[in-house]
Amino acid sequence: MTTFKNIGLIGRMGSAKVVETLKRLIRFLDEGGYHVILEDRTATVMLDHGQQEASRRMLGEICDLVIVIGGDGSLLGAARALCKSGTPVLGVNRGRLGFLTDISPSDLEAKVGDVLAGRYMIEERFLLDAEVYRNDTLVGSAESLNDVVMHPGKAVRMIEFELFIDDQFVYSQRSDGLIIATPTGSTAYALSGGGPIVHPSIEAITLVPMFPHTLSSRPIVVDASSEIRIHIGETNEAYPHVSCDGQTRVVSKPDDILYVRRKPERLKLVHPLGHNFYEVCRSKLGWSSRLGD
Repeated sequence: MTTFKNIGLIGRMGSAKVVETLKRLIRFLDEGGYHVILEDRTATVMLDHGQQEASRRMLGEICDLVIVIGGDGSLLGAARALCKSGTPVLGVNRGRLGFLTDISPSDLEAKVGDVLAGRYMIEERFLLDAEVYRNDTLVGSAESLNDVVMHPGKAVRMIEFELFIDDQFVYSQRSDGLIIATPTGSTAYALSGGGPIVHPSIEAITLVPMFPHTLSSRPIVVDASSEIRIHIGETNEAYPHVSCDGQTRVVSKPDDILYVRRKPERLKLVHPLGHNFYEVCRSKLGWSSRLGD
């Protein structure tokens, strides 16, 4: 097990509860003799914190572990920045569902203490690279841990496109767009679109049509090594948006081509011992609930 000494902290902005949890965590880490480095944007809401500051990407270079306090969205942003350095990431939930940020604030010191004492497991999650080409020229790119979504943007218009997987033609479709999800993203937007829940250990990508103009169109699950190519129809009146994790976007034009591929680097996600994916699903999705409970 890796020994963690330099601990980076990232907090979701605009939340008094996150600030409160950050202060508790800094106090706990200081008492344990750990070197704390605050992300520079997080430090702006922590007056007189007295800790070293660094950019998010620099945290990946100098830290043995980064702890994210917030919701899954906060961890998604950290994952994209930190996957290249391979820095392990631990999540403390101050959001809503918390599929990725699985430490409760009430268990903060106990669970973080367990991780720092070597009682933890590391789970690797793959990410996606998305690139938009126009006349063979790259016009935009982004990366995602959850999903790449092609959608109409602000316009309420259907998109016509052709889908190819590993250069094999799959179909031509008219719909509100397409969700291309990792197993991590299978419990996010793709789930509400009717996609399957995919265990994080499975190397697969799920393609979920959004309101397709045919009753026979269903989600497709393909190998994660597949190259996905989407040719946006020349006759489209809409300029489809390509969003990655709902946080970054590229605006495409008719006749553009979107490529989605598995990213070489992976996120190292830290869990306390005893973490169980099915237990998380039962808790977050209400699987164990019964009428009358």
